[in-house]
Amino acid sequence: MLRLVRFFVTCALLVAIGLSFEHRAYAYVDPGSGLFIVQSIGTALAGVLYYFRRRLGAIIRRYKATETPTEVSEAVMDEKLS
Repeated sequence: MLRLVRFFVTCALLVAIGLSFEHRAYAYVDPGSGLFIVQSIGTALAGVLYYFRRRLGAIIRRYKATETPTEVSEAVMDEKLS
């Protein structure tokens, strides 16, 4: 997990450094290309969030499955009856 975080931080820093230096671009980018880039970034972000939501949900379900509320309440009832 730490390697993944380092990878994303490195990529973010490289993009930030690349965007911080100004240079002439002898090319034409039409509005459709810009929209495509924005759409691609949005889609990638949505995919990453969906992936991690499922992983986080699996981890939470795993810990909740070890001790369900009915098991806890049955244990309390058994103690009261004893």
